[in-house]
Amino acid sequence: MPLHPDRALPLDGASNFRDLGGYPAAGGRCTRWRRLFRADHLGALTPGDAATLRTLGVARTVDFRATPERAARPYALPGVVQHALPIEPAVTRHLQALQRQGRAVTPAVMASLMQDTYRAFVHDNTAAFAGLFERLMESDDPLVFHCTAGKDRTGLAAALVLLALEVPREVVMQDYLLTNQLYRMPPLQDHPLLPRAAQEVLWRVQHGFLQAALDAVDAQPGGADGWLRRALGLGAPERRRLAALYLD
Repeated sequence: MPLHPDRALPLDGASNFRDLGGYPAAGGRCTRWRRLFRADHLGALTPGDAATLRTLGVARTVDFRATPERAARPYALPGVVQHALPIEPAVTRHLQALQRQGRAVTPAVMASLMQDTYRAFVHDNTAAFAGLFERLMESDDPLVFHCTAGKDRTGLAAALVLLALEVPREVVMQDYLLTNQLYRMPPLQDHPLLPRAAQEVLWRVQHGFLQAALDAVDAQPGGADGWLRRALGLGAPERRRLAALYLD
């Protein structure tokens, strides 16, 4: 998908900061620009980056990082309210277990672990995603939601927001895959149990990762609409509220 010139915001201290505006949605409408942003962590923003966020009017952040991640890279933005909705990715636990066993991780194993992680998001972390929608429905004050790399927890959160606004699934997937164009991976290190090829899989996204989560959602009673209603509290009134706030 060609990158819209207003989509990605160039920041020195973040590489995957982007706007969810301009996507086709319910009733021939489009998602509003400069209201919803997805990002990697905000713990390395420069003063210039903070000024950019002030110019954008960012008033709220939702942080999906686990408590140790937040402690390692905290941030404070004057006038911005932070909401912590921690999610610990299952892939972290699985990798630690494999390393304790002395088992090397191949790219195929890593891809499988990532798919399992996305399924776990759907089955085990609905409270965090429901919390995001509670914040979204409070007002349309510009909001940034993020994790560490802005690709997995944030990627699924963005997909759920867009799906709730009836953005077509192919567009949702295209937004998700933009991470591979925008995110600056950390330097890869030689590791006997985690080869560079497996690290490449870990730090990028694949169609199959998000699809694993969407398949898990579709398998719920009532499909995606039923799951959004039961698990995330998004019945018809709530979805009308979201459309009123975030669609042009």
